[in-house]
Amino acid sequence: MVSTDEKIREIPVIKLNWVSTDTKAFIKSKKEKKPVLIYSTDSDCCGSRKIVVKYLFNTTRFKDLADKSLIILDVDIPRILDIISPEKMFENISIQEKYNVKSFPTLMIVNHRGKKLAEKKGSVMTAYYYPFFQSKIDGY
Repeated sequence: MVSTDEKIREIPVIKLNWVSTDTKAFIKSKKEKKPVLIYSTDSDCCGSRKIVVKYLFNTTRFKDLADKSLIILDVDIPRILDIISPEKMFENISIQEKYNVKSFPTLMIVNHRGKKLAEKKGSVMTAYYYPFFQSKIDGY
């Protein structure tokens, strides 16, 4: 019999093509004519983050959508300060302030100039994210 811990370890991790900075995301967005999905989170604390990662980001459906239609940027603001470099923390806080992010997780879709097109806050049923994404992709 397989234990629950062993079953969890058997779940494959989907490798997404996250862009490392907002500048790179905007350049890539313009070049590829795709909107940018900014995912703001606090990786070391937020329970809702775990839901979004497990049921949205760790799926082949999302990977296929992101590869085809989105530039994805992870903006992590951990509470434990040594998880990311001070420079990356400063950059991420600047992005958080620019878009007035007050709660985690927040998913935003922006254009290549950084103009916010839409946002969703908190974890919602995965099924609700796809129409949100698609409506902005279709209009881009």
